[in-house]
Amino acid sequence: MAVDSGLSSPLGPPSCEKDAKALQFIEEMTRNPDLVQEKVLAEILSRNGETEYLRRFKIAGATDRDTFKSKVPVVNYEDLQPDIQRIANGDRSPILSSHPISEFLTSSGTSAGERKLMPTIHEDWDRRQKLYSLLMPVMNLNVPGLDKGKGLYFLFVKSETKTPSGLVARPVLTGYYRSEHFKNRPYDPYNVYTSPDQAILCVDSFQSMYAQMLCGLLMHKEVLRVGAVFASGLLRAIRFFQVHWQQLAHDISTGIPNPKITDPSVRECLAGILKPNQELADLITQECSGGNWEGIITRIWPNTKYLDVIVTGAMAQYIPTLDYFSDGLPLACTMYASSECYFGLNLKPMSKPSDVSYTIMPNMGYFEFLPQDPSAPPLSRDSPPRLVDLADVEVGKEYELVITTYSGLCRYRVGDILQVTGFHNSAPQFRFIRRKNVLLSIDADKTDEAELQKAVENASLLLREFNTSVVEYTSFADTKTIPGHYVIYWELLVKDPSNSPTDTVLKQCCLAMEESMNSVYRQGRVADNSIGPLEIRVVKSGTFEELMDYAISRGASINQYKVPRCVNYTPIMELLDSRVVSTNFSPAAPRWVPERRRTD
Repeated sequence: MAVDSGLSSPLGPPSCEKDAKALQFIEEMTRNPDLVQEKVLAEILSRNGETEYLRRFKIAGATDRDTFKSKVPVVNYEDLQPDIQRIANGDRSPILSSHPISEFLTSSGTSAGERKLMPTIHEDWDRRQKLYSLLMPVMNLNVPGLDKGKGLYFLFVKSETKTPSGLVARPVLTGYYRSEHFKNRPYDPYNVYTSPDQAILCVDSFQSMYAQMLCGLLMHKEVLRVGAVFASGLLRAIRFFQVHWQQLAHDISTGIPNPKITDPSVRECLAGILKPNQELADLITQECSGGNWEGIITRIWPNTKYLDVIVTGAMAQYIPTLDYFSDGLPLACTMYASSECYFGLNLKPMSKPSDVSYTIMPNMGYFEFLPQDPSAPPLSRDSPPRLVDLADVEVGKEYELVITTYSGLCRYRVGDILQVTGFHNSAPQFRFIRRKNVLLSIDADKTDEAELQKAVENASLLLREFNTSVVEYTSFADTKTIPGHYVIYWELLVKDPSNSPTDTVLKQCCLAMEESMNSVYRQGRVADNSIGPLEIRVVKSGTFEELMDYAISRGASINQYKVPRCVNYTPIMELLDSRVVSTNFSPAAPRWVPERRRTD
């Protein structure tokens, strides 16, 4: 119910006084974003001006944009890695930030096969929490009555390590769930989870998922929204339900939790919630025993109004599967964030996934934009890029996001390509287009062309004793399976048909490719179970020549044609699949242990 408040918002009537203040804040930040950005940069530079990093560029205490842009270079992670490594190794001098680095947030992007380390400071959690606090006030404008029920969200912590200096290194969401902001959050009737904190914070992924699913089932009539961070995570939860529904129904029938739940805090928590409920157990059995999973979300959680998951970028590939399991429920994408910085939110969260745009909040950091011009010469230190300020971007154009943060990243290229779709007040709104240079992605993993090439090269070494080589290859991310997995198409040159590679060898090639992948991929395979075994499909000789003929028939230049290293166009995939002579899956999981950070 809307409140009669002097703080009414142009976005719509707020549902309570707290929402009114949040919506008013959004209005204030977006009316003159350029002024906010000017103040943010001045604050960052006045605070960090004496750091070793900024002193290298002799900005001499200046806090204005012109000096900053003329003296401080645009950088990527590899440029900053030596400084970051010094901090990780224990150097406490103000290298990047005048405030102490409190921990490192591990990015899903990788450098030399390891997760990137993003420095953060304690107060960054305040900024992140501020953005979180804006999400439900906006959602309440679009979906009334969310204070009358709960959200079934599948949230997890992941493994964390320590750098040689003792600083924790962990994913940003693990850091948030372990923070006091999350654990001591005030009660908000519009944002109540079915999952108890004990289940979310359990480090055993099976026990965490089982307990969260069990609690969601016990409160099935109270659930008004179902979600996870990424679409892939929600589908993994549905797959878990498909596999374990009988045991879950048994627990609900008897009132006794699965003996595999051994974490004392989780077991104690479940004991206080779980009571025998034969009617609910019968409902689960009735809905699941027939093997029909279409619309299972709405059949088990009948009051669900929407799914809250990220389905932009690489996650868009999961939309048809989500529609199948949910009977076409609306898909809400609420915010845009990364390990480096939280950026903004979707002011129209119930819009179609193809129409999702994020409004960047200018108080979160200082934002610049590198225009994407395919005809422009490559960037270099001798020809630095001309970056555009937040207030000066143009509708329809694409840009790479460049950020400067309170924790010490200066003019850092995030690698996200965004397209300007419009404005809210004077603040631009962006559609996420893609990650720069990413070929394959199933979950948090991001595999680029160089990594894929190296993996193919390493695997093909196993073919040498058979006098066989890989002539051509391409790939795609198969999300029809849960979890999804990488599919690699190989065309082989077998010089001695009587000594061709066996199925066993080709399976070992799959494993060799997985062993060559970066640590984020291998963690997804081993610890998170978010990625399935890699598959190699061997195609007939001449298949890639047919692929070229097809491309040329559709207008490609024969002189400029290159085999695409990733495909997702249905006719091309159908052509490839019609030529497959053998399919082979990785026979085991690749090696993975939590990263031990180098000291060099």
